[in-house]
Amino acid sequence: MDKIRVALIEDHDLTRVGIRTALQQRQEIEVVGEAANGNDGLKLIETEQPDIAIVDIGLPDMDGIELTRKLKESKTDDDTVPKVDTVPKVLILTLQDNEKAVLAAFAAGADSYCMKDISFDRLLEALEVTQQGNSWIDPAIARIVLSQTRQPPQQVANATQEPISSKTVSIGAENSEFTHMIEAYPLTERELEVLQLIVEGFSNAAIAEKLYITVGTVKTHVRNILNKLCADDRTQAAVRALRSGLVG
Repeated sequence: MDKIRVALIEDHDLTRVGIRTALQQRQEIEVVGEAANGNDGLKLIETEQPDIAIVDIGLPDMDGIELTRKLKESKTDDDTVPKVDTVPKVLILTLQDNEKAVLAAFAAGADSYCMKDISFDRLLEALEVTQQGNSWIDPAIARIVLSQTRQPPQQVANATQEPISSKTVSIGAENSEFTHMIEAYPLTERELEVLQLIVEGFSNAAIAEKLYITVGTVKTHVRNILNKLCADDRTQAAVRALRSGLVG
């Protein structure tokens, strides 16, 4: 099995050293470099081409949301953004559990979302899930998004263009076309159970354990859920499920 190549972008020295030291003890992880600010982080990613970038949301020169946006746009012709051959996946690491920060991270294109008080075993799980092309969403963050979608449609921060304090984007309910699609291809009771656990941030292995089924069966359910929701990945499926009221 190939190692997961990780770049660590975190401005707090103790936190960065602690995460790096812990990750270096795992044979399946290779820490390719670290940076203490966003600009150095972008240069590091351009040079090392990691599989996953662990990005602190509160960097001093640009926040992690802005870094994520720049990184996801790195194949454009914008000369201000470093060019990378393969855009890495981004795992946002944050102490901020407010709605604006969380939803802005979604909008910027981050792949997975973890609170900084996550255990190391859960961080490893998040890295593995992210490397597999899925998204790992911290349960605390999933609850924030869920509480937001229970409210009437409103404007929330969007970091794809400007800092989270100004630019906004609506996260209201899905349109009627999506509603009709759900009616045409309804999820089974078991698929809804799996979907609820996806929204809460559980991995396939954890879902299998909670529902007393095999990981292979979970993967089949996840595939069916993605197909029925016309979702590209677990994050998109979770967001659509929350917006449409399928779970909660």
